Amino acid sequence: MVMEVFIDASRGEADPVILTQFNITKVIRDSIQLNFGECGLAASLGSLQVKYVNPVTKLCVIRVSREDHQKVWAAITMVKSIGKIPVSFNLLDVSGSIRACKKAALECEEAKFEQYKLAAGDRMTQEIIESMQSCFAKLKGLDS
Repeated sequence: MVMEVFIDASRGEADPVILTQFNITKVIRDSIQLNFGECGLAASLGSLQVKYVNPVTKLCVIRVSREDHQKVWAAITMVKSIGKIPVSFNLLDVSGSIRACKKAALECEEAKFEQYKLAAGDRMTQEIIESMQSCFAKLKGLDS
């Protein structure tokens, strides 16, 4: 699944959350346990992996088995916050393979980064550009 994370920093604390694989995995696991119980969590833990996260464009790729994808998708839909920061997830693509997800994520990342560059204008730093190039390289190397 290719997901986009919307962070509502205006309603949360002054310091917005930085998206990491750990943060996203934790809130998904917590949501599965809350909504589907221990058995639901145990059934989906074997296949649940957050394969890619871009903290700049707020895009992530989540891998889960075909049998559990609806349960995980439902649990992600019910996530309301990461830490004390309100968030919501938007599903951009569901595919049967990582290769297809990678292709969809790359297209989306390129479009979002172009929008980000236009919005940032002069505030675009070399650090952000290097971070994005690193994320692109990580996404292109995604295979299994």
